[in-house]
Amino acid sequence: MTSSWTAADIPDLAGKTFVITGANSGLGEAAATAAADHGARVVLACRTVEKGEAAARKMPGDVIVRRLDVADLASVRQFAEQTEDVDVLINNAGVMATPEGRTADGFETQFGTNFLGHFALTGLLLPKITERVVSVSSLAHIVGRIDFTDPNWLQRRYSRWPAYGQSKLADLVFAYELHRRLNASGSAVRSFAAHPGLSRTELHTHTDSVQSTLIAALTGIGQSASMGALPLLFAATSPDAEGGRYYGPGGPGEVRGFPRPALSTPAARNLRTASDLWTMAEKLTGVSFLSPAPVGSATVPVGGAPSPGALAIAATAAAGAGVLVATAIVAANRRRG
Repeated sequence: MTSSWTAADIPDLAGKTFVITGANSGLGEAAATAAADHGARVVLACRTVEKGEAAARKMPGDVIVRRLDVADLASVRQFAEQTEDVDVLINNAGVMATPEGRTADGFETQFGTNFLGHFALTGLLLPKITERVVSVSSLAHIVGRIDFTDPNWLQRRYSRWPAYGQSKLADLVFAYELHRRLNASGSAVRSFAAHPGLSRTELHTHTDSVQSTLIAALTGIGQSASMGALPLLFAATSPDAEGGRYYGPGGPGEVRGFPRPALSTPAARNLRTASDLWTMAEKLTGVSFLSPAPVGSATVPVGGAPSPGALAIAATAAAGAGVLVATAIVAANRRRG
């Protein structure tokens, strides 16, 4: 891949259908606009149809809006039933650092929205998908840990940032395991993961007012949504994208820059974690697919182990962001006191 891949490098997408969740704003809107601009038929899968229609009016080409709330499995099933053949699915919709809450099915809000809803959607749509599935993770996967004894925070005190890290690690683990199982089953469909670095989107608007202000200030030093969407678009469209890989910004710490292969932690590539997460997701959602894992799936290569230096840079960037937020919280509390 070139060192400065942009939306101008997207190939002709005429005749292809893209489904993009959460496509009415931020990364999803940027990705949908770029795909439509290159000839794709784009389905904006949005929780609020009115917001989706407002976004669609600004986009070129063949763009339609369908209601999808990934935090509600009944909505996921209805959307999948109404959807025809799909070439590319981009699992983009998400929330970040929300106050404690529950989805329509009783899941912790971030785990249910960011991971479980998309797991179910992918499984239900998979017989209709012909080319690619792209799952959106985050730098926060670095600090994530999946608690298999209490993934929905029912038995322990809720903490929004560890909950977010868990959901984003789950997204990446799922993307890798999906590729392993697809590849071993002989499917032509490929699974990818991508992250936007530190991008200016509306993701922070799902937090409370103080958190929203702080996160907005933090992301203000990041890149635009259009730049943040490039790793997603590279994974979804480029002939050079390799199945089972994870793409993100190529700058220091993967905070900003043009798309490059991204680092992933050992936890994201752990085979036992992948198997246990898949089994748990099937049980929680009631959606089963590619199960049991096809023979040989464990030997399918995914991702790429980061060099110690690259991991240190990203961990430092994540830690620095956390320190900045914590400092801002202290300062805000002092001013209010």
